[in-house]
Amino acid sequence: MICTGSAALLLLVLPGATANAQTQMQIYGAWHCYSDACSWASVPNMTTFDTDNRWLIDRNMNGTYQPSVNVVVLSFVDPVKLMNLTTDSGDSNGIPIGMNTAVINYFQSRGVRVMMSIGGASFRKNWDKALSSNPTQLGINAANAAKQFNVGMEIDYENSSSPNLTGLQQFVSAYRSQIAYDATGSNYAARLTIDLGDGDTYLTKLANYAVTNWLKTNAPVLDYANAMVAGQKTGVATLETGWDQHVTGISGSVPPMAPAKLTGSLWLVGGQPNCDNFSNSDQNTAASFVENLAPAGAGSTT
Repeated sequence: MICTGSAALLLLVLPGATANAQTQMQIYGAWHCYSDACSWASVPNMTTFDTDNRWLIDRNMNGTYQPSVNVVVLSFVDPVKLMNLTTDSGDSNGIPIGMNTAVINYFQSRGVRVMMSIGGASFRKNWDKALSSNPTQLGINAANAAKQFNVGMEIDYENSSSPNLTGLQQFVSAYRSQIAYDATGSNYAARLTIDLGDGDTYLTKLANYAVTNWLKTNAPVLDYANAMVAGQKTGVATLETGWDQHVTGISGSVPPMAPAKLTGSLWLVGGQPNCDNFSNSDQNTAASFVENLAPAGAGSTT
């Protein structure tokens, strides 16, 4: 497969993790920023979109349509615009006009689940604004959009120093009041996830709250957490140390997280092994660690 065009821009691969020893990766996806630096502010030409993105749904580029991934996360939705259901030149009811039904069906028709990411680093202040203004309405609007488009939602709230956890709890509670947690995974709109740091030393307060309140295997509220990518040149061994930190926790700061509730992230770079040669890729290098990561205080093996 070959990564080309918009699909390769700022994309990350998320190897999944499970609580079972020697279990294959469960989540293998990509964050998708389109061709306009993640704003999705124009409606894609689907012929061009197919040229740029065929590798995601047809790994061999031969019409057999064996997907390269099982989830694509369209990034990013502005939380303030979603709260206000803004309609302007680039948005419709708070959702970027590029994240339309044609784009979603492009992936879903080939067996690839679709999610929308709310926030991102550029919208940190807008997360703060929305959470201090009307987080309940934001949660309801996010759930309604998820149902309308049949997609999941991802919380990407990157305030490491002073996150509004009370407001974020109201957002999550409002979302779940509209769409209950679905352990089967069959309801696409029920999937609600959160982004955390590559380890627990970034977004520490958010990680502590999420693990304590939303990511317990015996009372789950969120489906899983994404350990976000570190710098592009970060080696796999260093990334694995961060993933392990999520599982072991930091004494006095963040409790252990069950491996079944964690994904790890790697960079996709067009023309590089992470994008077009799995056997030589960082994904393959990290696969054994991910598939064998055992619980260290939360979760269980079977």
